[in-house]
Amino acid sequence: MDNATIERLESSCKLLAPRGEELVDQFYARLFAENPTVRPMFPESLADQKKKLLAAFVLVFENIRNPEKIAEPLKKMGGRHQGYGTKAEHYPIIRDVIIYVMAEMAGNQWNDQLTEDWTNALNFVASIMVEGQKEAQNGSRQAA
Repeated sequence: MDNATIERLESSCKLLAPRGEELVDQFYARLFAENPTVRPMFPESLADQKKKLLAAFVLVFENIRNPEKIAEPLKKMGGRHQGYGTKAEHYPIIRDVIIYVMAEMAGNQWNDQLTEDWTNALNFVASIMVEGQKEAQNGSRQAA
């Protein structure tokens, strides 16, 4: 990622950070409304799940200039998601809902460039998580 992209991502993070809990609430509401088949993958009460998602957002936001620092935590997160039944095809759904909610919350401060920047950033995050998922899947196959 070049410096201009990082600066745009950071700027959008600063804009949305004070509304983090709202972002997470809207994310889950939209995710389940548009994709009801994924709802059973989540606990009935989303309180802890929302905290975890917000913490993951913070992890990514705080390390946007140092992506190597988030690789291992994201791999581990991907490994845990393998156990929840998450599939690689779920990640684009999640990405698109996150971007939609961020754009909606940012209003006229959002633009097509931010959509592209966040698409690329979240694809990067997803690729690391999928790698962790595959490693976890291979590990459980070898253990069997």
